Amino acid sequence: MPVATLLPFTATPNRKSASPTSFRLTEKFILLLVFSAFITLCFGAIFFLPDSSKLLSGVFFHSSAVETNTRTGPDSSDSGSAGNDERVLAKIRKDHEKALLEAKDTLQKRPDEIKQDIINDKDKVVKESIGQGGKDLNNLPFVQYHRPPGATGHEPLDPETRDRRAKIKEMMKHAWDSYRRYAWGSNELRPVSKQGHSSNLFGSIKGATIVDALDTLYIMEMFDEFDAATDWVEKNLDFNVNAEVSVFEVNIRFVGGLLSAYYLSGKEVFRRKAVELGEKLLPAFKTPTGIPWALLNLKSGIGRNWPWASGGSSILAEYGTLHLEFMHLSKLSGNPEFAQKVMNIRKVLNRLDKPQGLYPNYLNPNSGQWGQHHVSVGGLGDSFYEYLLKAWLMSDKTDEEGKKMYYDALQAIETNLMRKSSSGLTYIAEWKGGLLEHKMGHLTCFAGGMIALGADGAPSDKTGHQMEQAAEIARTCHESYARTALKLGPEAFRFDGGVEAIATRQNEKYFILRPEVIETYMYMWRFTHDPKYREWGWEAVQALEQHCKVEGGYSGVRDVYASTPNHDDVQQSFYLAETLKYLYLLFSDDDHLPFDHWVFNTEAHPLPVIRKDKTDRPNEVE
Repeated sequence: MPVATLLPFTATPNRKSASPTSFRLTEKFILLLVFSAFITLCFGAIFFLPDSSKLLSGVFFHSSAVETNTRTGPDSSDSGSAGNDERVLAKIRKDHEKALLEAKDTLQKRPDEIKQDIINDKDKVVKESIGQGGKDLNNLPFVQYHRPPGATGHEPLDPETRDRRAKIKEMMKHAWDSYRRYAWGSNELRPVSKQGHSSNLFGSIKGATIVDALDTLYIMEMFDEFDAATDWVEKNLDFNVNAEVSVFEVNIRFVGGLLSAYYLSGKEVFRRKAVELGEKLLPAFKTPTGIPWALLNLKSGIGRNWPWASGGSSILAEYGTLHLEFMHLSKLSGNPEFAQKVMNIRKVLNRLDKPQGLYPNYLNPNSGQWGQHHVSVGGLGDSFYEYLLKAWLMSDKTDEEGKKMYYDALQAIETNLMRKSSSGLTYIAEWKGGLLEHKMGHLTCFAGGMIALGADGAPSDKTGHQMEQAAEIARTCHESYARTALKLGPEAFRFDGGVEAIATRQNEKYFILRPEVIETYMYMWRFTHDPKYREWGWEAVQALEQHCKVEGGYSGVRDVYASTPNHDDVQQSFYLAETLKYLYLLFSDDDHLPFDHWVFNTEAHPLPVIRKDKTDRPNEVE
């Protein structure tokens, strides 16, 4: 600091004392400040100028160049040392002048020019790193992005269908805008109380609705909303949390949502985040058998199972619903470990005897043995069967093991679980130690769509039969809606005690905006073009609008048999991810996300078929 800037302090007005003694103390203080500034300037020049370490060593400890010279032998001279010192000092002066010129040049640029220079430098580093090792700064391999066909569709030609499709987009906008207004960044929305809601399934990870809705926004061409969601993901989505999460839920919603957003848009942030999260889930597989834990602390990597799950067992629908996402994680990261982990699950299952060919819901990850012999195609079992079929389809129909496991399991389900009611309704019961419980869950209603999707790959003599089964299940699930006061389906319905397709227990009468019935309508429409499926879907739209829509979004209801809805005050993230997406596709043309190019994960996130033939590649996107 220049001395002149310190002098006015001696003449500061309104001092409380002007005695000679106090003046001398002031002088001492000023001299101390001047001396401190001088020392700081000197040492700052030594320590902070370019290559100052060489100057420091030359001044205080003799320069390394001098030391090297004196070690070369007895012929070294003092004049050589002096020459080296001069060269060191000259280099310091040159580097210092260069740094000053660069700083002066930078300060004369506009902020936008500086920002662009930074971007250009980053691009240069990335290109050089890719050229050297095929890796970017995040240790991900370079991937040439290709967008499969049908990421977005076009307006249906039929005016009524077009209007209905537009209505569903309007519903999505109301759900999204309400979330953004009242719960932005929270996992989910409480639409009645107009505030955020967070389930313990996600630990302290935030933004489940944002990630779950990304692909729906893109598919519906709500690009402003998609860009806002992308910006939030880039700036705020954080997996570095000391919290326990559900491996299954985080995988299907977060990993699946990020993968789908990447494949639809090509934005690298989604690939990077998906792989980052996938790597944090890998410690869940650290069990004696490799069957993953249900719950995992993302920071410590310590896992455990649900305490209620049959003596600490892992659950079929949870460990069996990782395959699609983890195969894509290996593809996008270049790390084969993801695929190896899920393929090992199959090895464990194939070594076990299956009671009546069925897969029990519980498997102990330590012993590798089944827990209780409970079997369900609904909760605890459902998506395991779905992923066997879809693994085969997603592999470009090369995964013969997955195919065989699926069709064998479907045959066992038909033989042991599929039944007809006295009035002719086909349903899928639950199996508990060899005894049937004649109950079908809303979750089980996805099976109509699954069976229809797999019918074409069945032996030719079974294709027609499986399509009939799918249609019958769709009809039964429609009846479960039609027989309620609100025309919305209960969580579970029964076929005993003189009732059919009706919930008889209070804790089974609620509706939480679930998608499975709509999902089956969408698949059945695609494969049959029978107009009744669109009509049934439109009935559901009207019921949702009448009974679930509130000012702050959409809410589930506690009793579908009550004449007026009692809202549960939760807008589930899967309502945006699945229910509205399947409704939109039900009223879209078949070339919007066509099934020969895309496979939906169990949260309705579309993932592309992985082509084995390199010449058969999807459309390239620049």
